[in-house]
This record gives sequence, structure tokens and C-alpha cells, in this order.
Amino acid sequence: MDLFSGTLKVLGQSLDAAAAKNNVISANIANVDTPNYKAKDVTFKNMLQNASIDEFQAKRTNSKHLSFDDEMNTYKIVEKNNTSYNHNGNNVDIDREMAELGKNQIYYQSLVERMNGKFRDLETVLKGGN
Repeated sequence: MDLFSGTLKVLGQSLDAAAAKNNVISANIANVDTPNYKAKDVTFKNMLQNASIDEFQAKRTNSKHLSFDDEMNTYKIVEKNNTSYNHNGNNVDIDREMAELGKNQIYYQSLVERMNGKFRDLETVLKGGN
């Protein structure tokens, strides 16, 4: 029996992706002055990251198509190799990274609040509505 129709699983995957993005942004900021360092970013494989995977039924006609199985990671870390902002080959834009860090922190906190709400709902049911 799935208490929340996969919602907790999707929220958990989104939290994992947000935590990974925070780690990548932190590494980019830490390497802002490192020669030839190339910034990294987290991209989401699943564009509908807030939707439940169970809602989709897809037929794979080619082995290269993405599956909708339960073990699929929701994110991928990629390196940005096509730019260079500094004379030393580094492509970290500190202003962009700080803005992304703030945005990601707000996103992470909203996911935590939503998950807490799901647990509060469960607690209310277990207490008999009181």
C-alpha cells in the first residue's frame, strides 16, 4: 500500500537532486580562481520532476529510450566546456553561481516543507483526526 501515491518518492528524488545541485554549485564557487576549471551543472533528466513517475505509461521501441522505472536518477551532472570567462581558462561566473545557490536553497526548503506537510497529514490520520 502506497500512502501518498508515490509523492514521497518523487519528493525524495527531488531533494536528492537539489542536494546534488547545491554540492555542484559549492564546488564551482570554491574553484572560482582555479586555472582551467570548468563549471559543472545539474540537469534534470525528467522534465516533469514534480509529477509521479507512476502516472506515465510509455512503450520503449528502442533500447536507447529512457525508461520510467523506479531506479531512474532524476538528475545528471554535466561539465560546461563551451565557455571561458577568465584569462586562465576558468568559466565560473560567481554572480550566476550565487544566484543559483539562493534559488536552489529556496527550492530545497519548499520541498522539505511539502514533505513535512505529508508527514503531518499522516500523523493527523494516525491520531484519529485530532
